[in-house]
Parts: sequence; C-alpha cells; structure tokens
Amino acid sequence: MALETPNHTQTVAGWAAYNSSGKIAPYIFKRRENGVNDVTIEVMYCGICHTDLHHAKDDWGITMYPVVPGHEITGVITNVGSNVKNFKVGDRVGVGCLAASCLECEFCKNSQENYCDQIQFTYNGIFWDGSITYGGYSKMLVADHRYVVHVPDNLPMDAAAPLLCAGITVFSPMKDSQLLESPGKKVGIVGLGGLGHVAVKMAKAFGHHVTVISTSPSKEKEAKQRLGADGFIISTNAEQMQRGKRTLDVILDTVSAKHSLGPILELLKVNGTLVVVGAPDRPIDLPSFPLIFGKRAVKGSMTGGMKETQEMMDVCGKHNITCDIELIKPDKINEALDRLARNDVRYRFVIDIAGRSKL
Repeated sequence: MALETPNHTQTVAGWAAYNSSGKIAPYIFKRRENGVNDVTIEVMYCGICHTDLHHAKDDWGITMYPVVPGHEITGVITNVGSNVKNFKVGDRVGVGCLAASCLECEFCKNSQENYCDQIQFTYNGIFWDGSITYGGYSKMLVADHRYVVHVPDNLPMDAAAPLLCAGITVFSPMKDSQLLESPGKKVGIVGLGGLGHVAVKMAKAFGHHVTVISTSPSKEKEAKQRLGADGFIISTNAEQMQRGKRTLDVILDTVSAKHSLGPILELLKVNGTLVVVGAPDRPIDLPSFPLIFGKRAVKGSMTGGMKETQEMMDVCGKHNITCDIELIKPDKINEALDRLARNDVRYRFVIDIAGRSKL
C-alpha cells in the first residue's frame, strides 16, 4: 500500500480530510497516468454523500488519511486509453462508488461487481497498483473505463451527480423487487433525505402508490406536493402507524441513524419485504415477532453493479429523474458537511468543482 506509485505523475488539486476532526482543506496530490484501460475525466460536479462524512471523521475506523472523499462524480472525458472503445473525448460521464474489483469471480462476471469480495472503492480504497484511491473532491480523475457510465444528454450534470450513489442505491433494490415491471404496488420509503427523495421519484415514475414514513411532520407537504408521494406516516404517531399496518408490499429503509425495524415491519403485508439501504453506525433493532407473524423478510442492498448503474442512468434519462440539490463552491464543503450532520439539506449538496456555475 502506498499513497502513490512512480506511475503517478499527474499533479491534481483537490480537497481532503487530514485527521478525524473531519475538516476538509486543500490538498495537492498525484494521480496515475492514463493507462490503456483508463479514461481521464475533468470533474465538473461531485455530490456529498453521508459516507463522505463518516470517512472524513473516521466514524467506521477504516479511514486512511489524508482522504479525498467523493463518489458521486460527473465530468467530461479528456483522454482515452487505447483499449477503450465505448467512450471518447468529450463524453459526459459519471463515476460512482466502484474503482476496481477482481474481474474474475462469479459476481464480477455476472455484472454484480459491487459484491466482489475484493471490491475497492473510489476513495479510501487500494487500487490494483497498490496505491490509495482518491475521490471526486478534486479537479481531475483517472478511472478504469469498466467503472464509468454515460450520463444521458438530457440530464443536467449537477443534479445527475448524486444518482451515482443515492440513485443506484435505491434503484437496485427496486429492480430486485420487480418494481420496474410490475406497477401498482404499495411501496413505503423510510426517511426523506438524499436517498429517500430519489426513491420517491423513482417509485412514482414506475407506477406505484408511494407512502413516506418519517419522524418529521414538517416533511409531509413537501413529500406529497413536491415529490408526488401518495401517503405520509409519522413514525412516532402510534395512531398513524396502527392505521398503516399490513398495507405495504415493499419498504425501502434509507435512514442512517439507529432505529428499530419492528414498527416498520408491522406496516408490511404478509410476505412483504423490507430492504435496508441506510447504514447506521450502530446495530439496528430487529425483533422476531413482526418477522414470524407476518412471514416477512428483511434484506440489505448495496449500490449496484456497473451494468445496472448504466441502466439506472438511462431510466432516469427516460423519466427525467434527477436529485434535488443545493449547489456549493468548494470553500463551503465544511459548512455543508456540518449541515449534513444535522440533516439540514434539501436533499443533496453538490460541489461545483469546475466552477462553471454562477453561485
């Protein structure tokens, strides 16, 4: 493991956390030369994910400092390796969570690279050459083309950036639950944040009845009028939770704070499925009775493979689905992270890395 190798010759300006204070500061580092399988990308925009906050503060005890966060990246290709046939200079592209995988296991061969046990992430990972990966809080990125997707021409690059993590994170379990081809289901979305608001848009676009489950009564108007949700349940209101029992076919739980799954499970019909996509830093409570008495299932889901990520981008292009964002300059990253920690964002911060937008 090394910060860089002799092949890292390209000097790049970026922004990094240097210690567990989580404070982001300018950082000059080097990226590898563009290899035969690589594309070089001028980064235009990068979304701020809750994972960035966890890594910056080393909440999970795995951060390798200095860490350059960012895995919701959109930009334009400026260089293409000789083996790359599906991208060209000038293409609008996106890079999400994945930087490398083994390419040989059953999951890699089945377009589920995200479940490869040798997966390496876009930042805070170890690339094939042994170097530490740095993310999208930077002016330029070199990526293996197998982990890059096209961004549809009709999607704005800033509002499309969070789709590379938040979008695929909720799209994958929806596809897995056959929600793309079977309209008319009753779908619940727990939490109306960066993941939840995209999930509502997608579920509505796929023709489902959508209920938002939230601890915040103030979000009801926005959920229904702005995002198109059909129902809203305040999870701390016992009467509303009682009325909602056994009404939903599928629930996506996007909440990243510790909570109990018991009351949420009661909202599912018999044989219903709860998919956990949020990542609390402490174990969540899972009582057995709601599982047993409702023949219910609880499963997890993590982002998606590259084929599925491209499909998600194309579907979002077809339905004109983007994220609701607050665009910031790089000098406001720390302020944005502080606000994200307080859930004070509607619904995703995106950094204007290239400085092309009028802010």
